[in-house]
Amino acid sequence: MEKAIIVGLDLGNDKFFDNSIEELKNLANACGVEVLDTIIQKRSEPTANYYIGEGKVNELKDAITVMDANLVIFDDELSPSHIRNLEKKLEIKVIDRTVLILDIFAKRAKTKEAMLQVELAQSQYMLPRVVGMYKSLSRQKSGTGSKGPGEQQLELDRRLLRNKISHLKRELKNLVKVRRTQRQKRNKNIIKTVALAGYTNSGKSTLMNAIINYSKKQNKDLVYTKDMLFATLETKTEKIDIANGYNFLLTDTVGFIEKLPHDLIEAFKSTLEEIKEASLILHVIDVSNPNYNRQIETVEMILSDLGAQEIPVIYVYNKIDLIEDLPLVSQNNSVFISAQNEKNIDILVEEINNIIYHNHKVKMLIPFSDSSIYSELKKNTKILETNYLDDGISIEVHLNDYYYEKYKSYIK
Repeated sequence: MEKAIIVGLDLGNDKFFDNSIEELKNLANACGVEVLDTIIQKRSEPTANYYIGEGKVNELKDAITVMDANLVIFDDELSPSHIRNLEKKLEIKVIDRTVLILDIFAKRAKTKEAMLQVELAQSQYMLPRVVGMYKSLSRQKSGTGSKGPGEQQLELDRRLLRNKISHLKRELKNLVKVRRTQRQKRNKNIIKTVALAGYTNSGKSTLMNAIINYSKKQNKDLVYTKDMLFATLETKTEKIDIANGYNFLLTDTVGFIEKLPHDLIEAFKSTLEEIKEASLILHVIDVSNPNYNRQIETVEMILSDLGAQEIPVIYVYNKIDLIEDLPLVSQNNSVFISAQNEKNIDILVEEINNIIYHNHKVKMLIPFSDSSIYSELKKNTKILETNYLDDGISIEVHLNDYYYEKYKSYIK
């Protein structure tokens, strides 16, 4: 196991600075790194040479020697010159929060698309840092921050790296076409899509499993869950069939985090398009986390950057089994649940249905000669009442926009 010292620079303008440092420790643990110590410096601004002051660098060097550390992790993204100067001074591998997150993604990626996305983000991060990182990469052939394309870049110059980035983008573009075709087919079937979004480790995958269990599915294909940051990266979509006749597609997406690397967001945009194309977003919140309001702000900011701010949202306050009293919340569409214990899942599903299937409650008369329409509506909508009359089948039914437009000539 790698042994690291975490370094943070407190500029005095972030009241959540301590939380950021604690989160960095959790990220290191999620990457299999043992955190030996944390060194904090308060300054008004970073220094040009080492990011932190030279005196603090000397203190850090002494701590490395005493604790036998082999890795230093900074909470903020470092410039190529900072990395170069620090590694020369400390004679040890230095990485930042961005490299740590990219490395976690590289280790967790399983599908071809996720692997390509992570490799693209790593390559884009490395492009301006190639010269400064040659020395580090030649000295450290494995470990955190070097998984994926890392050590392969030793013999590559910027031109080769740019070619690699272009190649990765082309491959991803082809996969994006496939994903968009799949979405278009789903749109033709007019099944509403509900996307799970939220801070990492808020319980999205556990909630997805709870809703799958609540559905009528016999062969239940559950998703991987673990109490860990970024436990799952793969986008997974499942059809949810509810006993009342409603159904929808539920999509799990990658979790968000404070200071999520820009290159990573760009690389995963094709995956995150699932959120932008959804009919409804379930914003999953770990209400047991004392900083959940800050996490809500982070997620909402990223959703806005993705262009998903106009999509209806249900705020799903998860992990109520870990708190004594429910908090007062300002959002209108809020549901308190325990995904782990599958508590209030029925209330959440009812709220989902109220939002995505509230469109049109109508009465229709379908001639017996068009009975196939009745069969189609029975399969894909919620029919409230059916009466067989002399001139056809009379029904009262909830129709979404698609079926309303398609069969409005049958509406009484």
